[in-house]
Amino acid sequence: MQSFQSTESNLSPLVPAYDSMLELIPYQTGKPVEELTREYGVSDVVKLASNENPLGCSPHVTLAITEQLGQLARYPDGNGYYLKQALADFNDVGVDQITLGNGSDDLLDILARSFVSSNDAIVYSQYAFIVYPMLTKMQGATGIEVPAHRFGHDLKAMSQAVNDNPNTKMVFIANPNNPTGTQLTQHELREFVTSVPSSVLVVLDEAYIEYSPESNNRALLDDFDNVVIVRTFSKAYGLAGLRVGYALSSVAVADLLNRIRQPFNVSRVALAAAAAALADQEFIEKTRLNNQEQMRWLEKQFDALGLGFIKSHANSVMVEIEVEMEDITAASIHQALLEQGVIVRPLDGYGLPNWLRITVGVAEDNMRLIDTLRSVLTDD
Repeated sequence: MQSFQSTESNLSPLVPAYDSMLELIPYQTGKPVEELTREYGVSDVVKLASNENPLGCSPHVTLAITEQLGQLARYPDGNGYYLKQALADFNDVGVDQITLGNGSDDLLDILARSFVSSNDAIVYSQYAFIVYPMLTKMQGATGIEVPAHRFGHDLKAMSQAVNDNPNTKMVFIANPNNPTGTQLTQHELREFVTSVPSSVLVVLDEAYIEYSPESNNRALLDDFDNVVIVRTFSKAYGLAGLRVGYALSSVAVADLLNRIRQPFNVSRVALAAAAAALADQEFIEKTRLNNQEQMRWLEKQFDALGLGFIKSHANSVMVEIEVEMEDITAASIHQALLEQGVIVRPLDGYGLPNWLRITVGVAEDNMRLIDTLRSVLTDD
């Protein structure tokens, strides 16, 4: 029997959106601490690149995980009953309006696969989450990127784009936005949803909602069947390593998503951890307060260093590296910080080569960042 050789010539007819997939660039994650240690021999590493919670997670999560260790040979509850019930109570929705996912990215992927074909279009903003154009290409769909307004979503222009293209099937909106940290008001989003056809699914990505609860758009679900809200336990709840997220939607949309998702897409440990994390809202308030206080402190330091930044409503801040000296660039600053054990996120992939995204840490980590950044700028 002749073995199958994976080459471009024989893969092309097998992959429906092959040409679009070739345009994909693998998602660049924040450099792991272990990798930095191997490369530069740095033992004291501060990671401010992946918008993880610097406080870790609720102490109740540790107990919940420990209680599951004797059950690892058992499959998880495929329906996630207890976590769904807790989420339903917390968000004042029905259990049948919830879909669980292996992180919010899993849910965004399920939504795109469920509703979008190669004949359709997806609208999203410039400088929004890089996964949106990736999902569009994976479906072989047409991506309509609307120019940003002050680094945020231009909802009027996005509405126009939707209404100008009858093939538009879905809109992605991140609020607060990643990586820019900009925020849309509840009024602005309600006006937008009202302005687009009910046949267009509006996906509100609220991964950072705990840092900006005033932008919670749960109320839209009561009035619009074409709105889906996607959230995660990876950020404020501190469960990035467990991968669990959820979607709130109409009953009809949730029913479809739950038919398509993998039956055990959230692990037993993740289900228990997420339920425990959700129950500890005191920890979330502590997280929010640390973020607010340290964000204000960082903003003052950036001002003192003469660095521009975008006012952020998430748990990271986008900083502009635009210095008169030609040899100082965002790339060179990023590299210099790495060599001294401080990890931040370059934004070349977002079309923002002069910017760095910096996660807000605890006071000690933030002081280390500023001291190192000041040293790097002075040395250069």
